[in-house]
Amino acid sequence: MESVHAIHGCCCGDGHGHKAVASHCCGPSRRFITKEERREKLEKYKDQLKKELTGLEEHLQELG
Repeated sequence: MESVHAIHGCCCGDGHGHKAVASHCCGPSRRFITKEERREKLEKYKDQLKKELTGLEEHLQELG
């Protein structure tokens, strides 16, 4: 099993990059997650990457 933050960094999403610690701005965190939770987080991350790619493609089109 992997730690919650090892999969997708900080749960805050503000990009400040802290990793698995007992407590941080997101509140107390669990050290390990289930396979189902890991899959859900990875699917969410995949969706975020797809949206990022769409935004990048739009930006490139605007630039010509």
